[in-house]
Amino acid sequence: MAKTKQPPKNTIGGPVDAVVEYVTDGDTFSAMVELKNGGEITVRVRILEIDAPEMNGQCQSETDGAIAAKERLAELLPLGKRIRLYDVKDDKYLGRIDAIVKDYDGRNIGEVMLDEKFARPYAGHKRQSWCE
Repeated sequence: MAKTKQPPKNTIGGPVDAVVEYVTDGDTFSAMVELKNGGEITVRVRILEIDAPEMNGQCQSETDGAIAAKERLAELLPLGKRIRLYDVKDDKYLGRIDAIVKDYDGRNIGEVMLDEKFARPYAGHKRQSWCE
């Protein structure tokens, strides 16, 4: 009998349906997540595999980039937009999860942010500076 591939511990394969509530910055937002038991919970979601500039940047160019990234993410994920979360994992911060985020058309929001240069790839290593 073939073994079924299970997601790693602390990971939910997905998709998990959610509704956008608020965009925090260029790689984080809040969403109401629909639980399998019919319940709902609001959590902060960090988009997996991308890194956007920080709002409290180390230099003016980082802060400017953070504002632009937040504005673009808010366009991609407007209030009330229904989305799907994949590869959902615990984050290092309590109350936040990490996930690949797609809209209902299948568009990967992290890839859009990367393609449009509002973010860069992030694999969990030491973050690079946004300041020159």
